[in-house]
Amino acid sequence: MNDDVRNIVLGMAAAGLSAALGWLARTCLWNRRLRRKQAFFGLPDNSESVLVVNRDAGSPDLAVHRYDVFALLELSALIKECGANADVITQDAARQGFGERTEFCVGGPGSNRRMAAHMRAMLPGMRVNVDSEPGPDRLAFQIGSERYRLEKGVGEYVVLARLTTGQPGRARPVFLFCGQTAITNQAAARYLYRHHERLARKHGNSTFVLLLKVVNSQAYGPDVTELVADVTRAAQAPLPTTAPARSSHRAP
Repeated sequence: MNDDVRNIVLGMAAAGLSAALGWLARTCLWNRRLRRKQAFFGLPDNSESVLVVNRDAGSPDLAVHRYDVFALLELSALIKECGANADVITQDAARQGFGERTEFCVGGPGSNRRMAAHMRAMLPGMRVNVDSEPGPDRLAFQIGSERYRLEKGVGEYVVLARLTTGQPGRARPVFLFCGQTAITNQAAARYLYRHHERLARKHGNSTFVLLLKVVNSQAYGPDVTELVADVTRAAQAPLPTTAPARSSHRAP
């Protein structure tokens, strides 16, 4: 074997080894990211999860708003990426205990009794004004001493929460998508899908409650979403005994 042939063989071997090492590194990195994602969502391989859907508050029938359907589709894609399975059940058929399976609960307490139960049990410092009478405080959020009013199509609020029982590895998390309108539920699901890695780095696998604002949904749909505040502490503490101020937070 002359020098030219030997150099060609050595070059091909080096290229093959580099490709193999690169593939191995990418595979290890992909597996590591997948495990972190599965841990954050409580969705190991072949595990079961449940999507709890609300009813359309504006419909006399047991219909689901189309934006809530879009939210379920985005969450279903996320679940499949984790290698898990999902069941879709209506809010009045949810009977499982807290943490038995990873749960994604969509809709406000006025249209989803499961959401109302979670809020009473885990978020005593948060209230949603579900009064059907028109007025500036209809569907307003009260979180601690602050009130966040709805400006439909301009500035709409949604709470995105990850709730746990404080027993790592023993209970699955519950994710809440509690919005003032259906489009904000989809916006929160999309926000979680896009930012779950950053949220996992910041919060780990612990409880968090985030207040988001969907800006100008009449023009941009669910795509322009801002993080208003981390309201975990306020939402988990009892509501103040004094009445909150009448001021509201409005979109600029």
